[in-house]
Amino acid sequence: MLLGLFVLLACQLAGETVVRLLGLPVPGPVLGIVFLLGILAVTERRRAVGVASAEAPVGRVADGLLAHLGLLFVPAGVGIARSPDLLLANGPGVLAALVLSTVLTLLVTVGVFRLVRRRREGGAA
Repeated sequence: MLLGLFVLLACQLAGETVVRLLGLPVPGPVLGIVFLLGILAVTERRRAVGVASAEAPVGRVADGLLAHLGLLFVPAGVGIARSPDLLLANGPGVLAALVLSTVLTLLVTVGVFRLVRRRREGGAA
């Protein structure tokens, strides 16, 4: 369990460090997730040749965090509830971001689903 937590936190720290050093306009945890994806992809390939993978320990920790995901949104919800004037002042922008991100997420999800389905059925992508 400690290995999984270490991998998750190390990826987040690496993402934060790279973002701050390079001044990237991306949140550090997002870049950390990209690093985590790379680590899991590399260890998955190495597991095929007999080297241990980081997937199982990270998966156990991630499952534990996901089980309590609702609690992680409480501070953000309280922050929004404490400043409704700020939300109202930025309402159109927030609404546009919500609608656009929802539509984009749906389109990407459908695209990935169709691609995976085609590949599983043996068709060319």
